[in-house]
Amino acid sequence: MDRVTTTDRRTALRAGAGLVAGGALAAGCATTGPAAAPAAPARAPAPAAAKATPLTAPAPRAFPRQPAQITHGPRDRPRIALTFHGQGDPKIATALLAEAEKHGARVTVLAVGTWLDTHPGMARRILDGGHDLGNHTQRHIAVNTLSETDALAEITACADRLKRLTGSIGTWFRPSRAPAASPLVQRLAHRVGYPHVLSYDVDSLDFTEPGAPAITRKVLAEVRDGSVVSMHFGYAGTVAALPAVLQELDRRGLRAVTTTELLS
Repeated sequence: MDRVTTTDRRTALRAGAGLVAGGALAAGCATTGPAAAPAAPARAPAPAAAKATPLTAPAPRAFPRQPAQITHGPRDRPRIALTFHGQGDPKIATALLAEAEKHGARVTVLAVGTWLDTHPGMARRILDGGHDLGNHTQRHIAVNTLSETDALAEITACADRLKRLTGSIGTWFRPSRAPAASPLVQRLAHRVGYPHVLSYDVDSLDFTEPGAPAITRKVLAEVRDGSVVSMHFGYAGTVAALPAVLQELDRRGLRAVTTTELLS
């Protein structure tokens, strides 16, 4: 009786193994056969934080009512443009952008080419925040003092980096180490593709590191409807001053917008 039972069990196990193997073979054939292909697994949804960004950034545009070198916008609208020379510690730059965005402000960043080479992700960070991005020469040297060939190379090199990173040469050009472009640099910028050179009528002097209260006082004492304010990335005092500047602008009914919006 025990022998029969053992034999029966072994037979049953062999038969069961055969069924499993046969099923596996059948399933293997079904994956390649046209009639019984299993449904493809559903793709996992994209992370909620991921969002599409435009492949090409806004290009320069001409403003027919504005001069070739712009120092301020229309004086009959309650808007101002905060513009930043783009270089320095990217952590400070990111903190400044976040502070502006928290207050609903949009700014204009004139980036130095070597800074973009070292921190290429900052170009997209600026654009994704809704800010303007432009050209502040490749090496941030005194562009007005250079020969025509060298000055053109400075403007073109930064434009090339911007185009490689964003698909556009940027919306604005501002000369480095000077409040305004010389006639030669102005012509060269136009040749590269910038209809206007962006200057300013309010200098925060934040690069002298006078401290946040002094930066705040300087900007708020001089800013008016249509003002273009010059400030800088890379200085902690600028980040510290920004909340008070933006709060007072709000109190006065002045909106901080991109330079493109200021002139539109």
